Amino acid sequence: MKKTVTIITLLAMLLTPARAFALFGETLTISKEKEIGREFDQKIHNEMHVLDDPAVTDFVENIVNRIVEAKDPIPFKIKSRVIRNPSLNAFAIPGGYIYTFTGLIESVSTESELAAVISHELAHVSQRHIAGRLEKASKVGALSMAGMLAGVFLGVAGGGDTSGKLAQGLMVGSQAAGTAAMLTYSQQDERDADHVGLTSLVKAGYNPEGMPATFKTMLKKQWYASPGENGIPPYLSTHPGLSERIGYLQDRIQRLPADFQNRQDDNKDLHRVQALLHGKYDPVTVALGHFKDTPEDQYTALDWMSYGLVLERASKPREAREAMDRALALDSSDPLLLRETGAFMTRKGDLDKAASLLQKAMFRAPTDPVILLRLGQLQLQRKNFQQAEELLRKAIDAMPRNAEAHSSLGRTLGESGDLFGGHLQLGWGFVYSKQMRKARIHADKAQQLAKTEEQKKKAAELKKAL
Repeated sequence: MKKTVTIITLLAMLLTPARAFALFGETLTISKEKEIGREFDQKIHNEMHVLDDPAVTDFVENIVNRIVEAKDPIPFKIKSRVIRNPSLNAFAIPGGYIYTFTGLIESVSTESELAAVISHELAHVSQRHIAGRLEKASKVGALSMAGMLAGVFLGVAGGGDTSGKLAQGLMVGSQAAGTAAMLTYSQQDERDADHVGLTSLVKAGYNPEGMPATFKTMLKKQWYASPGENGIPPYLSTHPGLSERIGYLQDRIQRLPADFQNRQDDNKDLHRVQALLHGKYDPVTVALGHFKDTPEDQYTALDWMSYGLVLERASKPREAREAMDRALALDSSDPLLLRETGAFMTRKGDLDKAASLLQKAMFRAPTDPVILLRLGQLQLQRKNFQQAEELLRKAIDAMPRNAEAHSSLGRTLGESGDLFGGHLQLGWGFVYSKQMRKARIHADKAQQLAKTEEQKKKAAELKKAL
């Protein structure tokens, strides 16, 4: 429920009556739609955990770009984001922004399945379904509109723990008299997005079976309740039932050339990203259960790395070190594995080993800003403050909202004697990690320590962000 309230709050802040009229007027133009997207994207960043690790974001963005290239021209530059959230979900918003949840990435078996959901969401963008709903909803109060859009964003893609039920309830509860017909129209939106999305999926070179396969996964895991099962009449549902969707998609796929259905995915990059997500972000008990269900003789090097990260979070340092050593014994060339094992060695105080691993990682992936962050943290451990500062500032240039980079830079500056800079950066670190009480403490300290006009300006920017 907390996630639901967050999205409603974002929309309510964005869609005040005056703001809604200014944005919509009589017609929602492309330029107005872009403006809505920019503002909502900013609020998403402020309120939700948007990942900035290129190991994850580049993988998803490459799929998005591949789908976009296969589509007819879209009047927006598509911007891809990854949200740390366990739901099996994705959504698109006005202006060409698409958000993919980590829960979806972890749950698919093939890249085609992930591409299918992305293709479906991009179809909503290209067909301007949300723009159409907004135009229809402009006669409804701003809070009703916020509730309706929250339903759209939580319910897209057909599932996600209880979010599908919550989304439908929000949409029904938010409708003023005479607007329920919009929900019937949205059923057609979903069918349209399925078919347009399937066309793009095929043109992009993916196996079309990815789309019904994803819906089957949702049904199997029972993360979606079909219309009628949750007490909401079918005509008020924002989505056709998954069984129905699987049926009409498979009928269409059967009419495609047979070689389309025999396309094979190279799932190597998918498995790399899944290993990282399991190791760093899954609840510990869930992640341990995942590895317990897989025989150790089937573990890859990345599996051992991921398992080591989970064991570290489970406060089992000896077992974690053993897992990391086994990962390196199997593969000492993968830059992601080198990056994560090097960071692990830094945290455990084996700085020489960490330096060797991170330098190899940088040689193999020189554009990865997370490696810069890890090298900066290593230099901080060694009290090489000037080198640490240089590396951490480069990391922040590439990942300006990275809480860990700002916090590490804050420690570096503070320990080297720059108390103003230390409190300023720690304040930003807590802002981006959504710890506002701690952020205010450091913002106040920075304001008190500010002497020059430039320092006062920077302190004021931090206070404004709060």
